[in-house]
Amino acid sequence: MADILSAVLARLQMLSTSDHASVVSMNLFVALLCACIVIGHLLEENRWMNESITALLIGLCTGVVILLVSGGKSSHLLVFSEDLFFIYLLPPIIFNAGFQVKKKQFFRNFITIMLFGAIGTLISCSIISAGVIQFFKLMDIGSLDLGDYLAIGAIFAATDSVCTLQVLNQDETPLLYSLVFGEGVVNDATSVVLFNAIQSFDLSHINTESALQLIGNFFYLFITSTMLGAIAGLLSAFIIKKLYFGRHSTDREVALMMLMAYLSYMLAELFYLSGILTVFFCGIVMSHYTWHNVTESSRITTKHAFATSSFVAEIFIFVYVGMDALDIEKWRFVSDSPGTSVAVSSVLLALVMAGRAAFVFPLSFLSNLTKKSPNDKIDLKQQVVIWWAGLMRGAVSMALAYNQFTRSGHTQLRANAIMITSTITVVLFSTMVFGLLTKPLIRFLLPHPKHTGMVLSDPSTPKSFIVPLLEGGQESVDSLADFGGGNVTRPSSLRALLTTPAHTVHYYWRKFDNAFMRPVFGGRGFVPFVPGSPTERENTQWE
Repeated sequence: MADILSAVLARLQMLSTSDHASVVSMNLFVALLCACIVIGHLLEENRWMNESITALLIGLCTGVVILLVSGGKSSHLLVFSEDLFFIYLLPPIIFNAGFQVKKKQFFRNFITIMLFGAIGTLISCSIISAGVIQFFKLMDIGSLDLGDYLAIGAIFAATDSVCTLQVLNQDETPLLYSLVFGEGVVNDATSVVLFNAIQSFDLSHINTESALQLIGNFFYLFITSTMLGAIAGLLSAFIIKKLYFGRHSTDREVALMMLMAYLSYMLAELFYLSGILTVFFCGIVMSHYTWHNVTESSRITTKHAFATSSFVAEIFIFVYVGMDALDIEKWRFVSDSPGTSVAVSSVLLALVMAGRAAFVFPLSFLSNLTKKSPNDKIDLKQQVVIWWAGLMRGAVSMALAYNQFTRSGHTQLRANAIMITSTITVVLFSTMVFGLLTKPLIRFLLPHPKHTGMVLSDPSTPKSFIVPLLEGGQESVDSLADFGGGNVTRPSSLRALLTTPAHTVHYYWRKFDNAFMRPVFGGRGFVPFVPGSPTERENTQWE
């Protein structure tokens, strides 16, 4: 009996020690996040720095300190997991992107955004994959099969335009901002869908039928993921409109919106769809219908809650990437041939730049052919900014690389270790060097009056005024029903559809939305009856 008791006590002591170490790690990491916020605020007006670079630098410095303290054994406070990234960190970022997006500009340029985000990603992935097949065979990096080469194309086709979006002002350059922002989200979704499609197919026997099947599967995932997000958003709008949670508790409204958004993402993952696309379009639908069905206090709470969670998740990712760059275990496998690692990283950077240029300029030319107004066309300077915005690589590339080349954050194969360290090098170099040059480049190409990072939002739209990435503005017309920026004339013929497709499609969408969707799902103009609230004194429920 005494032996059993002593064993139990010893076990409890071990657990206590382990739990205490975890608590210490979490305290340090939370302190780092606080430091990122404070330092990022102090550097807000700096010509070169932005919060992404600040978080990376803090992560790198922290990694150096941990390496010195641990005697060169580790640079981590926490162990990276792609599950942690895809299940907990990515959903709030993507959902907030959809929830805060300026829908008027997004849907006005929807075709161009899809060209850049979907078709452009496929072109970039193809060029990168073809390039690494040609160049890596000439280098002694170990054994990689066709699936690895195609996966590398998908990994490095995933852009990270955060640095550029923090510099652009969507009120001064609405067309450029909507293209960079929309393409970035669609690009992430396309890269992940493409990566999953490559992993799920047997690439040892490729023929025309399997290639068509791969493309068909890609479009199936794209369409079904979008539909699932829209359905989840409409369901939340219908439930909140019918049940009027605000009569008793605004907390229930906020909780239901958050949980429904997260449920849409997890359902997509459950059915092997694209959670990124699903939660993005769920955010768009919720901002158009659900957000207008809740009480005023819930509107304020939700827009700040979603923006804050996204902001913290982004900082968390960049801080960890900075620390992970100094992981000794990964670099130990390539220390005997540093030249090879540098050559691989250089090839990848060159292919990223070439793959980006291969679709931005040709697709911009094709897009301009369909535009009548000069203000809607993408000029050469804007094309350069769009090209530059997609050169940075970030957390999505890191997570996909971990998924393909490691298990539980570790690898014992030389080829895999080289790919991981090369991915880290590309992410650090592109974010630090390209990111530092972003502000000067944009100010040189697109000189505009200096603006502040805090712009108050119109209360009728869920725009956040606390996140520089998603600066808001006066946008009372920013909804799916105000596409044309004013009165929309009825198209009289098929010629109108061909000459002004966006305005024509909007006209019919507006009629359908007002006649069928808003009476069922609510939306802008709908005022829920909540006893005791200011909206109770409103005489009308519809504009």
